[in-house]
This record gives sequence, C-alpha cells and structure tokens, in this order.
Amino acid sequence: MTELRINGFRQVRNILNLLSPYIRFKKLQSDALKNACEILSDTKFKMLSKEKLKELVNYILVIQSENYITKKKKTREELLAMLGLTP
Repeated sequence: MTELRINGFRQVRNILNLLSPYIRFKKLQSDALKNACEILSDTKFKMLSKEKLKELVNYILVIQSENYITKKKKTREELLAMLGLTP
C-alpha cells in the first residue's frame, strides 16, 4: 500500500478518471469525490451558487459514509451551517 498526495481538484479529478475502471471497493466514494472535484475545479469556491454548495454537501456525506473511520461524522445540518446555508 502506498500513500500519495495530489494537489489540486483538477489533478485529483483527472487521476480518478484514469483509475475509475480499476476501483472496486470504494467506487461510490470515488464517484462522489470525482463529482465534487468537477464542481470545485470549474469555479472558485466563493463563486459557487447555493445549489452547487448543497450538491457538494451531498457528495461530502456520501464520502463520509463510505469511510471506515469511527470518529464523529458531521451531519447534513452541521455541513450546511458551516457553509452558511441554514434555512
């Protein structure tokens, strides 16, 4: 097993696109991360619409639910509050 650090949303997205056919166990997480990177690589974070931010929150929740970590995970409401999207 090797750990690799990749900088930049565009690079992460491109590498995930290349690796996607070979991913078996974390496919759902990989797809969610790829979609999130697509949003983040196209637009600066401050310029994202509320809809795009909510979409990002959904991807974060998918990625978070697929992690094996047992630490406390953020809820949808906590993530929305962090982004200033509380109703």
